[in-house]
Amino acid sequence: MALFDTIATLSGRPFGSTKDASLASPSELSEFLAGVERRAYKQALFALRNAENALDIVQDSMLKLAQKYAAKPAAELPMLFQRILQNTIRDFYRRQRVRSLWVTLFSALSPGRNDEDSDPLETLESADPSKSKDGPAERLGQSQVLELIEKELQGLPPRQRQAFLLRYWEELDVAETATIMGCSQGSVKTHCSRATHALAVALRAKGIEL
Repeated sequence: MALFDTIATLSGRPFGSTKDASLASPSELSEFLAGVERRAYKQALFALRNAENALDIVQDSMLKLAQKYAAKPAAELPMLFQRILQNTIRDFYRRQRVRSLWVTLFSALSPGRNDEDSDPLETLESADPSKSKDGPAERLGQSQVLELIEKELQGLPPRQRQAFLLRYWEELDVAETATIMGCSQGSVKTHCSRATHALAVALRAKGIEL
């Protein structure tokens, strides 16, 4: 129970504190988390098919429940937790999908091509899912490439990095990105093009051809 007691105390209400009797007590929250953990893990494992990721998802969901909704009535905890769990799983899939897009994006770039008037994402052809490789070796290779991409992002000029992340991480369109950055849509395309090609060059310099 130590883990669940620790999570429960994140509610900001120490054990023994006075409160409305209709609200969940820290002990009730701890008991709820202990009781739901196994079922939640099975749900996450079925969705993600990866034990480590499933465990991380469940723990993150528990923390979110304790931090944001511990003051809710005990009867509402099951529904709130399920909503958090499903949203956390969807967020995980979204991050994986976006990072896969990064790899596909760099794969589509031709060496030496640098058309600053176009946003690479607008002309990128979707990869054929039937031809994708999803074995352990392929997943490991992709994970290592993504780590390099994220590291190289830190070295980009701030505006290029901002445009890249808004377009290819937050999945905003050119107009939305331009509004947030306070620049023209043409500038967004230029920043994205320069960022994408700079990253592709950096990867090729490390011997990575996608």
